Amino acid sequence: MKKVLIIGAGEGGASLLEVLSATDQLAVTGVVDKNPGSKGIIRGKEKGIPVFNDWQTAVSELHSIDVIIEVTGDEKLYEEIKGFFLNEPVTVIPSSVASIMFFLMEEKELLIDEVKNHNKKLDNIVNSTHDGMIAIDKEEKITLINKRAEEMTGLNYKDVMGKKITDVMPTSRLPRVLRTKKVERNRRQVISNQHKIITTRVPMMGENEVIGALAIFKDITEIVNMAEEVTNLKSIQTMLEAIINSSDDAISVVDETGKGLLINPAYTRLTGLKKEEVIGKPATTDISEGESMHLQVLETKTPVRGVKMKVGPYRKDVIVNVAPVIVDGHLKGSVGVVHDMSEMEALTNELEKAKQIIRTLEAKYRFEDILGASEELTFAIEQAKVAAVTPATILLRGESGTGKELFAHAIHNESNRKYNKFIRVNCAAVSESLLESELFGYEEGAFSGAKRGGKKGLFEEADKGSIFLDEIGELSPQMQAKLLRVLQEHEIVRVGGTAAIPVDVRVIAATNVDIEKKIEEKEFRSDLYYRLNRMPIYIPPLRERKGDLPALSLHIISKLNQDYGRNVIKVSDAALKELENYPWPGNVRELENILGMAMIHMPYTEKEIKVGHLPVLNKPAHEEEPYRESSVQLNGEKTLQELMDEQEKHFLLEALDINNGNKTKTAKMLGVSIRSLYYKLERYNI
Repeated sequence: MKKVLIIGAGEGGASLLEVLSATDQLAVTGVVDKNPGSKGIIRGKEKGIPVFNDWQTAVSELHSIDVIIEVTGDEKLYEEIKGFFLNEPVTVIPSSVASIMFFLMEEKELLIDEVKNHNKKLDNIVNSTHDGMIAIDKEEKITLINKRAEEMTGLNYKDVMGKKITDVMPTSRLPRVLRTKKVERNRRQVISNQHKIITTRVPMMGENEVIGALAIFKDITEIVNMAEEVTNLKSIQTMLEAIINSSDDAISVVDETGKGLLINPAYTRLTGLKKEEVIGKPATTDISEGESMHLQVLETKTPVRGVKMKVGPYRKDVIVNVAPVIVDGHLKGSVGVVHDMSEMEALTNELEKAKQIIRTLEAKYRFEDILGASEELTFAIEQAKVAAVTPATILLRGESGTGKELFAHAIHNESNRKYNKFIRVNCAAVSESLLESELFGYEEGAFSGAKRGGKKGLFEEADKGSIFLDEIGELSPQMQAKLLRVLQEHEIVRVGGTAAIPVDVRVIAATNVDIEKKIEEKEFRSDLYYRLNRMPIYIPPLRERKGDLPALSLHIISKLNQDYGRNVIKVSDAALKELENYPWPGNVRELENILGMAMIHMPYTEKEIKVGHLPVLNKPAHEEEPYRESSVQLNGEKTLQELMDEQEKHFLLEALDINNGNKTKTAKMLGVSIRSLYYKLERYNI
């Protein structure tokens, strides 16, 4: 056990003392603080730990110290202590590291508590069920017996746990399930105290072998005894009516001929059908659309579940579960439970909305999802993994379509922020005024239309998490200054506000432009660049890692098969050679587009993409188009401005066509900013 001396007994030192005192690997042998009334000194005395007002006295009186944790934050004191133990086998931990240790220890305790609470909930669920449950491992030893099973079998949890099931319950059939690996459903069994049960036994499978077996059973002793006494359908009907009429579930019962026997009030409320419209009538009477499940169950004697249909005069959408009624081995009818689908659909819609919200706040990809084994890509991934575990800002650089967002997702999921939010922002796709309020939020009344109470910005939403700023090179100088403040001061000021709001956000930025050139042209702040460029990661274009084309192609084909309902399995060698000879100006995004076009136009029965299926790839991205005479004619009917607008729209369309719709490349080709290009496209409705 390591002996620890804590120097600094304020709030942080006192908290650290509490955490370390609860561990088995560390023992606090002393606490030091100049203030005898500090919280840590008081707690140390209460725990019987020696306390001191200076560290030299503590070191001289404590004969053995393995670790010294300096919690005061005084760098001069830390250097003094570190120098004193320079040649000694004593580990001196500064306050910055101590805070991380404390955070990690608290996280550990929280996780342990969470696991305990989770296990406690599971125990409560297992022990609250009305069904008995017994499980054994592959050595036939009991690993689970819930309270209901104890009541039915007369066994005691403490007496039987870890013992072989055949020693305490000779009639058990669980060992047979272990051997056969087959599920046994709804089997009748008499257990040791003459209780009659209905049980389902299932093998529990590990990766490649049976690891145990589980039995779930109901006590049917009373039901069996009652069934033996009831000899006519009328008696059963009387009992069922009392039960069914008190149920909030819509229930209908038919006899063995398929004629309506009874319905409950809930059925009338749901379908709009009264008793006189159903009782004594064929089972098809209440169906507006679909087939009668009552008749199917009467014919097959097998229950059906989750069947959609429309019932009643209002064609109500419902889901029905129907089961046969069997008495003494004879079919006496069937019973159906009807559920209103409108409520289910509302709940489903709410669930989908919740899932959509979650998807916007989580990172979907990991490093395992980045395909490729080229040296260039492997180096980029290794860099990103190293960067992920640091708190530094990361700048992802690479051409459009190389997968910068994929890297951003993976970096977040590899970091210690992975359980918090991941928010994505395309800086070029949002106007400057809107971008500012989106990133930093706004106060009530900040501008016309501002929401009452104001609104949090994305930096506040991403607190304790990560924010991905794509196309960072397109930020205006004003937004660059605001972002620099966030990176330097770790705080933001809402639009229309004055109070600084602290935020703890990891910034992952990305760009496909030459930032250094922008700095030379005074379009990008050098101080912001130095802040962003702490951990630069270059993602290679596809033309520099063409060895990854086969693996990427197979992965994209698998994804497109799901999207298009196809069953394509490969790219032919000749087609792959054609792909390897292409420079891929649009990178992986263009590869997905090319393969998608090929798959759409190939015959549905073919399973291999061939050269003939590929669109033309031999046109270099930089090839100049021949001069085309403008279609604009001088006829005196249009003004000069109208003629110039027509020409500008004509050139925009041509540039977009040359660049396959890539707006970033189009802007670069035309020598305008991406924001200016978006403005012009909106102006001409392109």
